[in-house]
Amino acid sequence: MLRNISFALIVTACSLSASAQLKDSTAKAPDTAKPAAPPVLAITGSADFYYRYDFNKANTSLTSFTGSHDQIKLGMATVKLEHKTAKMDMVADLGFGPRAQEFDYADAGQGILQNIKQLYISYSPNAWLKFTGGTWATHIGYEVMDAFGNRNYSMSYMFTNGPFSHTGLRADLTFGKSGFMIGVSNPTDYRNITPPQQNNKNMIAQYSYQPSDNFHLFLNYVGGKDVTDAKIHQYDLVSTIKTSALFSLGVNGTVNKSSYPADAYATGHTWWGGALYFNLDPAPWCGLTLREEYFSDKDGIKLHPLDGAAGAKVFASTLSANFKVDGFTFIPEFRFDSGSQELFRKADGTTTKSGGSFLLAAVYSF
Repeated sequence: MLRNISFALIVTACSLSASAQLKDSTAKAPDTAKPAAPPVLAITGSADFYYRYDFNKANTSLTSFTGSHDQIKLGMATVKLEHKTAKMDMVADLGFGPRAQEFDYADAGQGILQNIKQLYISYSPNAWLKFTGGTWATHIGYEVMDAFGNRNYSMSYMFTNGPFSHTGLRADLTFGKSGFMIGVSNPTDYRNITPPQQNNKNMIAQYSYQPSDNFHLFLNYVGGKDVTDAKIHQYDLVSTIKTSALFSLGVNGTVNKSSYPADAYATGHTWWGGALYFNLDPAPWCGLTLREEYFSDKDGIKLHPLDGAAGAKVFASTLSANFKVDGFTFIPEFRFDSGSQELFRKADGTTTKSGGSFLLAAVYSF
């Protein structure tokens, strides 16, 4: 009997000790606590695939990465290696699959080079200044290439029409709530430039402002000559606004102006777009996003109507659900696009002003 009582007392004491340790471990750290040191080597990655049903029963899409009908399609597998020291940072970000190939169209046929999404080295001489050289994902736009970084699986018209990446040198400066970036790069999306355009360069810039965790503003720019000697200037605004744990809003607007050597740069051509992203998160494992986008190609640069008319515009509504468990996200999505001209093709070869689709996507990241 005494032995049983002693054993019960020992178990009770251990339980109380464990409970106290748990409370201590979950308690808020004092303000004087030092932040944890970053890992020497961080390895992350992702994979995604999807099934899409096109209501026009056509194997086409006017936006990136989802040009299929009634098929299960691979997206992309990625692995990202990042090594950090107190002042240096190296990133090698690789992607494999149809999504990566479409993203890196400029390096088509160049072997492993087409699988490099990002590859850069950064040096930070102090806390407010960082220099970076190599290839990195563009600062333009709200959406990103990696499926796990977006709440909608299908992409916007603004993302599809770029830019995707930049190769060059940049400097990032931080002053309080404001940040500045300025740099020089190859023409948009190109890593290797052949003569006579090898001297063509772009200027890139960004101003960011973050007064709190609930509001972030970016003003972006890229401009210069592309690989065809056209002069291009793009101005872009991105903002994220969080009103509560339940609701947040994303905003993106972009304007692209270009002129061409064929008309002695005398005529300007413009396309522009705007999108709102309404995010509702009733639970940590469940979220809804409605993207409403308007895209105008009044000068016929990006959209090519099948009825031969010029100056097309399109309005696209995309509703996506996100169901999450650990690193996995399941995305059912419905999308409807309506154009001012006949932009879409049906399975029988006829054309129409509208197109819709339903897809199911599976995304995993670690």
